[in-house]
Amino acid sequence: MKKNNARLELSKEAMKTYGYQIVDAIVEHHDTQSEKLPVALGSREEMDSLFLEEAPEKGTDPTEVLNFVLEKVMTTSTLMSHPKSYSFVPGPSNYISVMADSLATGYNIFSGGWAASPAAAELEIVTIQWLLKIFGFPKKKGGGIFTSGGSMANLTALTTARRIKCGDDFSKAVIYLSDQAHSSNIKAIRVLGFKKEQIRIIPTDIELKFSINKLKNCIAKDRLEGLFPFCLIATSGTTNTGTVDPLVDLGKICKKEDIWFHIDGAYGAAAILSKKGKQLLKGIEKADSLTVDPHKWFYQPYEMGCLLVRNHKNLSHTFTEKPEYLRDIEGNTSEINFYDHGIQLTRRFRALKFYMSLKTFGLKEFRDAITYNIDLAEEVESKLRKSKYWEVVFPATLAVINFRYNPIEKNYGEKELDAINQYISEKVVASRKALLVTTLLHGQVVLRMCLINPRTELKDIEDTFALCETFASEIEEQLAS
Repeated sequence: MKKNNARLELSKEAMKTYGYQIVDAIVEHHDTQSEKLPVALGSREEMDSLFLEEAPEKGTDPTEVLNFVLEKVMTTSTLMSHPKSYSFVPGPSNYISVMADSLATGYNIFSGGWAASPAAAELEIVTIQWLLKIFGFPKKKGGGIFTSGGSMANLTALTTARRIKCGDDFSKAVIYLSDQAHSSNIKAIRVLGFKKEQIRIIPTDIELKFSINKLKNCIAKDRLEGLFPFCLIATSGTTNTGTVDPLVDLGKICKKEDIWFHIDGAYGAAAILSKKGKQLLKGIEKADSLTVDPHKWFYQPYEMGCLLVRNHKNLSHTFTEKPEYLRDIEGNTSEINFYDHGIQLTRRFRALKFYMSLKTFGLKEFRDAITYNIDLAEEVESKLRKSKYWEVVFPATLAVINFRYNPIEKNYGEKELDAINQYISEKVVASRKALLVTTLLHGQVVLRMCLINPRTELKDIEDTFALCETFASEIEEQLAS
């Protein structure tokens, strides 16, 4: 028999050399990241010219491939962990978790079932319990699962809610969410097969919070029409403004109406570690399910979302399947197989990075970082209010602030202000010096900063405002001519 030379291996020395090169590159990136331009730009044509080719039949020297990737790929990706990356929800990350992810991937640990890796399953149980305690969920009955992100966590939550509340027939089921709810919830609802007429998007009030009165009216009307209200989605930290819905009041409505209470805290839930955040998030402990995204404000690398539930049996009752090929690895009831608690069978070892970073830095350092972020956004708000150029459109809330260029000595109309602020954003991004994009609030084009990076300093923001004012002068000259 011919010897198999296709083992996809390097020698021990080659592996060490290659690995050291990668670690050196990652360390250098973390050490110098703030000196780099945060924004990457590139058209499809430009990317095709760099990367488009047929799959190679023969291999290339590994160092040559690595150098190409470091030079062309890593430099052509926007740095969401950069101190001047303010848009969407940044991913600040941390080096310990990066290395933990490398370990989990390097050992290729399967984190689906207990038999495959009892240590991986145990660390997921332990870290989930840490989160249950942080959010005031019942320790004995509560449970959860790590997911790829908030989108998958929301999908898992709504699948569970449908199963527990509706069983197999959800033809008359109705679900409620606000007009500020994250788009991933709508996507999840569609994936689950709900029709458009089963979705109630409740308008928010002037503070962009779930309108309690409109919700009550809607539920009452649906019941009178013979429909079945089964789930309500609240938000603790909307993407647009950081707003927290009235969780206490919503929780009471759900309890009275026997409706599943899901809170999408993918963005803002982690703020509970700070004093100000804990006050805003009062009532979060009453949720039947809660989405949290550690790869946002718990400073973990992508991908890491999390779903917490009040009763862990609701997950197993929803997702457990017993195929023949898994019959030898079921274990006892205390040995959790996480493939029975969610959608994925094959799962990466996500818990390791959360475990190692919390063990290394301690909860206090995470708490201090979150508190710093909230305080920084409030300081930015204070500076904006003292400026003759800027208008605060929505106050700093859970480290998100919305504002626009609107100088007091000018009398611009709304269309002109929209055009000016859109121009500022486009020019800032084109300069690659900061990632600052717009959103819409009350029909106005506004600039939005999400300041959850603990390495962002006030000077970074002041430099960005100076850049914005330069571009504002440009567009003002164009409007005047």
